Amino acid sequence: MGIAMALNVLSFIGIIALCGIAWLTSENRRVMPWRTIAWGIGLQLILGLLVFQVPVTRSLLVGLSEAINSILDATEAGARFLFGPLFVPDGAFVPGPVLAGRWLARAIAPPYVPVPGDRLGPEFLNLGYVFAFRALPSVIFFSALTALLYALGLIQPIINLFARIFQRTMKLSGAEALSGASNIFVGIEATLVVRPYLQHMTRSELCAILASCFGSIASTVLALYAGLLRPVFPNITGHLVSASIMAIPACFVVAKIIVPETQTPLTSGQKLAETTAPQAIAVSPPVVSSAIPPLQTDAAPTLAPVDAPEGPPVPQEPPHPQAPPPDDPAYLGPMESIVVGAMDGVKLAVAIAALLVAILGLVALVNLFFVNLASLSTSTQPFVRGIGNVFQVISLQNLAGALFLPLTFLTGASLNWPELWQASRLIGQRLILTEIPSYQQLAVLSSQGLLSDHALVVVSYALCGFAHLPSLGIFVGGLVSLVPSRRREIVDLSWKALWAATLATLMIGCIAGLYNTGNPTIIGK
Repeated sequence: MGIAMALNVLSFIGIIALCGIAWLTSENRRVMPWRTIAWGIGLQLILGLLVFQVPVTRSLLVGLSEAINSILDATEAGARFLFGPLFVPDGAFVPGPVLAGRWLARAIAPPYVPVPGDRLGPEFLNLGYVFAFRALPSVIFFSALTALLYALGLIQPIINLFARIFQRTMKLSGAEALSGASNIFVGIEATLVVRPYLQHMTRSELCAILASCFGSIASTVLALYAGLLRPVFPNITGHLVSASIMAIPACFVVAKIIVPETQTPLTSGQKLAETTAPQAIAVSPPVVSSAIPPLQTDAAPTLAPVDAPEGPPVPQEPPHPQAPPPDDPAYLGPMESIVVGAMDGVKLAVAIAALLVAILGLVALVNLFFVNLASLSTSTQPFVRGIGNVFQVISLQNLAGALFLPLTFLTGASLNWPELWQASRLIGQRLILTEIPSYQQLAVLSSQGLLSDHALVVVSYALCGFAHLPSLGIFVGGLVSLVPSRRREIVDLSWKALWAATLATLMIGCIAGLYNTGNPTIIGK
């Protein structure tokens, strides 16, 4: 059996092993959601087969990647207008003299050193420039585009389709299926579509919804990841889309093992659908909303009504319908939705930049402490010198890489030790630094030949998710703001949900490793 076949087999074993690891950390090991496990893994296997093995659907994925890549290229028009062609170069424009002028310049000028492409291109700019002036503007554009598609009603049918598939196959409640399907396109905003039911959700439902938030990515940041990997993985955009879809059943599988369902959800068997309004839920009869008891609040008790004196009835003014939220994209016109979406994109881009500055700075500060301890290796005292030698190889990234090494091995990323270590380090540091630096370094390692194409595909899938500590406060804070009475329970479940999402992202990495046979059309090279 060759190395490639061994990696495929190891990835299949990894799927089962990850379920076993989830079971070891389960709240109730006596309850196993066999149907959810079977159909959840089955849906991933079917989608993986279509993406990697079936020629027709693989060609469709390539077409999807090219279409989205064209949209990504269009996003740079606005950034180029703001920052100029030096920071956002135009690939169709060749700077400098051309034809005879170019030959004359080379003949007179000092000896010319050729570079790939012989022109100013995206691969010749500093990586910091690429991220600040090219990646972040794409977040703003895709936020506006998503808001526009939502206002036009083009996203809701897709969400409802996936919600029905998830509910019928994995036997989920209507609320968690709808929220999970929404996570394919958005982040914590997916909880808004089931806001009326959050107060009365079971513990297992809350964990599954949180895990779906941690384990998937929003469409607004898809362009950011794709822009970082396109030079080494031309078809990455389509694979990120497939990874976002695979992640939802993977999250439900692992979350239902860790926190199994032991109660009957309120929306069990009910078909919920997202309408034009994200906060309005269409329920098939019988109407579930009528069965929801009033929410408990901390408001002061009201006085009992006093009997009015007898007399002619006082005419009552008919109640006015509640006005829709002013910034709800589903209630806005196309132009308004673009404005609101762009403003939300600005907030998201600034938040991403601020988070990276803060997190990378704090990690560098901790690593500086380790570096100072490593300097003790020059000491004349044997014991002190031994401590310094130990800290020569210790950093937060290396510690995270060592922690994730067994899990990365199960994905079948590589059997080569240096390559496996690099892959494990990328996956492990995501827990601390977010997935953005990992994707950035993944592109660099691949371009330098330190990672094989197989490892590139597997790690690209395994990194596709918000399963990191910085997102913990964002998602938990967002959910607590919607249902504050369950704050303590949500905080307690958040760590289980983060663990479930981490295993789920590794599981979709196993799916990619299982079906990747080295076909160059998969990567697009």
